[in-house]
Amino acid sequence: MTPDNLKRKLTTILSADVKGYSRLMGEDEEWTLRTLNNYKGLIRNLVGEHRGRVVASPGDNVLAEFASVVDAVECAVEIQQVLRAKNALLPETRKMNFRIGINLGDVIEEEDSIYGDGVNIAARLEGLAEAGGICISGSAYEQIENKIPLHYDYLGEHEVKNIAKPVRVYRARIEPEAVREEKGSRLKDKGKKKLTIGVISAFVVAAFAAGLYLFAFRPSTPKMEVASKEKMAFPLPDKPSIAVLPFVNMSGDPKQEFFSDGITEDIITALSKTQKLFVIARNSTFTYKGKAVKVKQVSEELGVRYVLEGSVQKSGDRVRITAQLIDALSGHHLWSERYDRDLKDLFALQDEVTLKILTAMQVKLTEGEQASLTEKYFRGNQGLDCYLKVIEAVYYIQMMSVDGNNKARRIAEEIVVKWPENPFGYICLGLVYRLDVLFGSTKSPQASLEKAMKLAQKALAIDDSFSPAHGLLSMIYGQRGEHDKAIAEGERAVALDPNGAIAHGYYASSLSEAGRWKEAITVYQKAIRLNPIGSSMEFVGLGFTYGRTGQVEEAVSAYKQALLRSPDNLLAHLQLAFTYILMGREKEARAEAAEVIRINPKFSLDYYAKALPVKDQSAIDKYIGILRKAGLK
Repeated sequence: MTPDNLKRKLTTILSADVKGYSRLMGEDEEWTLRTLNNYKGLIRNLVGEHRGRVVASPGDNVLAEFASVVDAVECAVEIQQVLRAKNALLPETRKMNFRIGINLGDVIEEEDSIYGDGVNIAARLEGLAEAGGICISGSAYEQIENKIPLHYDYLGEHEVKNIAKPVRVYRARIEPEAVREEKGSRLKDKGKKKLTIGVISAFVVAAFAAGLYLFAFRPSTPKMEVASKEKMAFPLPDKPSIAVLPFVNMSGDPKQEFFSDGITEDIITALSKTQKLFVIARNSTFTYKGKAVKVKQVSEELGVRYVLEGSVQKSGDRVRITAQLIDALSGHHLWSERYDRDLKDLFALQDEVTLKILTAMQVKLTEGEQASLTEKYFRGNQGLDCYLKVIEAVYYIQMMSVDGNNKARRIAEEIVVKWPENPFGYICLGLVYRLDVLFGSTKSPQASLEKAMKLAQKALAIDDSFSPAHGLLSMIYGQRGEHDKAIAEGERAVALDPNGAIAHGYYASSLSEAGRWKEAITVYQKAIRLNPIGSSMEFVGLGFTYGRTGQVEEAVSAYKQALLRSPDNLLAHLQLAFTYILMGREKEARAEAAEVIRINPKFSLDYYAKALPVKDQSAIDKYIGILRKAGLK
């Protein structure tokens, strides 16, 4: 009999833990904890997106539940795919692989926790899974057998401690090939039921003839050899690394070498100015000019993961430029494009094509799809130069430090002077003024906000559908306490850029500042999902909002994610100091407070209290009081 105060229910349990966690901790405890918090944060977000909830996450384990088995399995597949992509950037010995077990079973629910055989079986399945794999119970398999296009391997029955009957176990195969096999098998089965013998015979004859034709005339596409991390002359950097091979002159005219070399040099120079990439210098990559080299060789000799190669072919007054980006570790072509242009202004053409390739690289390797939305604002002879300056300014803004903000100010001012018709310059400078207020690096917060407001309005005068301008207005109104206006502008920013991570970050901030915490968490999570390797600002906002809802462990995890991206993020250190005091971890709080003073020796709580864009004054007073306990003044 179940006690009256306990509730039973049928639910889907997902249990995940790290394979080889003890070894990772023994080799590098600090790195392992940072990576673990990072990965668990991603898992938590994905669970929420698939309509589940995380029940507990002690140590390296994550326990979640779902109302639907389909949701649980789809979530598990996405978790493994996302973590596989993250692990691909790490050395082999530092990869952190999760195992996942899924069970549909009866559990006891007590407050927010769940217990019982259903949970125990999920944990046992997790232990049977391979690193990066998924195992499901027979009860879960029966619910999804024909609902998700996956292939499953039956692993037999397994004994589970304290469970009377053995548990049937299935392994979900999540490789793309397995999915295609399953889909192909289903189509084949359906076809067998519908086709007559005569139709099948005709189909076979036609297919055989087509096969002979394709075999005879197929292009030569030998399988690409993949690079090995162990054979690389240098360890892979901690950010996407790329080598740009000299573009091949296919015009048959040696005089055109200068043009193909110019394209290559432009791309290398442009990519080198993108702080989030590691780019091999021209002198190294041009040693391969005129040589038939394999991507594998280039990757291993230069120590890079990605290789960009291309060609230039001139015919009369037309030129064709092709480029393709290759992941040397997998052999996959991540992106390729062809550009056919009139050959009027060689230098303008070089800039145009370089800008398009640079944008594509950002989409694939750093900023995600939102990078492609900015290209329309950087056209003409000076488009590339302006674009590179904006990238540089945004990089320093996202550092979220006084020093970074001052560097961004100089660059943004240069953009406004050189390219007054480009709205990005005004937004960058407006963000700088707004951060001055938060960092306490301005003598007049009101004057700084007025300058930021005028800059946002100048950007809108150029293009009233410019989403970042509405986002900046949202932040300014929030800083002023005009929360209804802030939310309206945040909603407008998202409407204009529905897939933009930054737009969602603006909107989430406006909701958080207005005290609409639960809504803000959802929007912040979407912003991070849209750009998981993006800036630290969304993680700071998410952490602050978690804190306001009492989810302090989640808040700490979010702030640490912010610091992984920007170690000198003053606000992240400040919020960690506050949160650690709430958790009774005074020593750690004081260490974070010391970081705040290191980053900004002039930091003042009195000034900061006036700059806080929070509606509830009593909440501000309580917040400042806790920061004083951390040692700030």
